Amino acid sequence: MELTWVTYLIVCPLVFLAGLVDSVAGGGGLISLPAYMAAGLPPHMAAGTNKLSACIGTTAAALRFYSGRAMAGRIGLVAAAGALPGSWLGAQLQQHIPAPIVRIGMIVVIPIVAAVVLGERKELKPVRRVEARFVLPTALAVGLLIGFYDGLVGPGTGTFLILLFTLVLGLDPVTASGTAKVVNLASNVAALVSYLGTGNILPRLGIPAACCAILGNLLGAQLTLKRGTAFIRRMLIVVMCLLLVRMVWDVVQ
Repeated sequence: MELTWVTYLIVCPLVFLAGLVDSVAGGGGLISLPAYMAAGLPPHMAAGTNKLSACIGTTAAALRFYSGRAMAGRIGLVAAAGALPGSWLGAQLQQHIPAPIVRIGMIVVIPIVAAVVLGERKELKPVRRVEARFVLPTALAVGLLIGFYDGLVGPGTGTFLILLFTLVLGLDPVTASGTAKVVNLASNVAALVSYLGTGNILPRLGIPAACCAILGNLLGAQLTLKRGTAFIRRMLIVVMCLLLVRMVWDVVQ
C-alpha cells in the first residue's frame, strides 16, 4: 500500500489522542481504529496495524503506572493470564455469531454501567464485593470474560476492566486504571500474534503511529496519577457515551 504524508497526518495525531484517552479510561480503539480506516487501510490491515501501535503504547502506559506504584501486580497478572485464552476464544467465536447481536446486548449494558458511574456524585468509589480469598479467582474470571469480549467485539475493553476492578475487586480507580493496562496488553498481544500470521500489519505506518501512542499513553498516565479519581470518572463517562454512540451507529448501518 502506498503511504503519503496525508496518511501520517490523519493517523498519527488521532493515535496520540487515542493513547491519551486509553491510558486514562480505556476506549482508545474508538478513535484509533477509525483513524486507520479513514486513512484508506482495508479493515483487516487497519485492525492489525492498530493492534501493533496499541500494544506498544499500552506497554508504555503500563510501565508508567508501575513506576508510579499505581498497579495491583498479582491481580493484574492473574487477570492477564485469563485474558490470553479469553481473547483467543472470543476471536474464534466471532466468526460464528453475528456482530450486531453482540452490539445490541452491549447497547443495553452500557447505559446501566453509565448509571452506576453517574450515581457516584463526586468520584468513582472502590467497592469490594468478594471475600479476600476469592479476589484472585475473581480476577482470573474478569480477565477471561473481558478478554473474551475484546476478541469478540473490542471497543471499551479498558473501560470495562477499570469498572470491574473498582466496583467488584475494590481497587481505587487510579490503581484499577494501571492494572487494566496489564490485562489489556495481554489481550492485545494475543490478537497481534494472530494478525502477524496473516500479514495484516503495516509496520511503516504502525511504528510511527506507535511512537505517537507512547506519547499519548505517557501523558494520560501522568494526568491520571496527578489528578486522581474524579478525573478518571469524567473520562469514563465520556468514553462510555462515545462507545454507546458507536455501537448504535454500527447496528443502524
